Amino acid sequence: MFKEFRPALVMLLLLTVITGIAYPLIVTGLGRVMFSNPSNGSLIMKEDKPVGSLLIGQPFSDPKHFWSRPSATSPYAYNASASSGSNQGPLNPALKEAVEGRVKALRDADPGNNAAVPVDLVTASASGLDPHISPAAAEYQVRRVARERKMAEDRVRALVAEATEGRQLGFLGEPRVNVLKLNLALDAAH
Repeated sequence: MFKEFRPALVMLLLLTVITGIAYPLIVTGLGRVMFSNPSNGSLIMKEDKPVGSLLIGQPFSDPKHFWSRPSATSPYAYNASASSGSNQGPLNPALKEAVEGRVKALRDADPGNNAAVPVDLVTASASGLDPHISPAAAEYQVRRVARERKMAEDRVRALVAEATEGRQLGFLGEPRVNVLKLNLALDAAH
């Protein structure tokens, strides 16, 4: 019996070392060498302190800042350890109520803005952690941010353009604006 047990035990130990120790160490090492910023969380530092990540959304509610896409994570918004969507379908009354509340908050913050509210400002992404908004969502907020900061709208639009990222590899995805990067640029400019 031990004769049959020994090869199985040796294979278990060998595969445990290869797949449980060696492979993760090699992949982690390569990731840190080849993609050092993303593998370390793409943290943005200010005065040697992390202020956020380019990969994880953050809540902004001050009218002087651009507002992020809503988060559906729990128990609090933008909880990176609980990435999830709300799983509420278009016929769910809770989703309708949440969207109406978000539209109202946007309209209350900028009463003269009668433009259509971009959908990404009132609905959460599938992960609930999206750090980006569409250029249309940024444009919707330009007037409010410029008014609150007493800045020219053209100057705010220029900062939006600087924070806008193009399609990945030139053809994947859509152009997007990183909200944290944009708000940090606004704070530095004014």
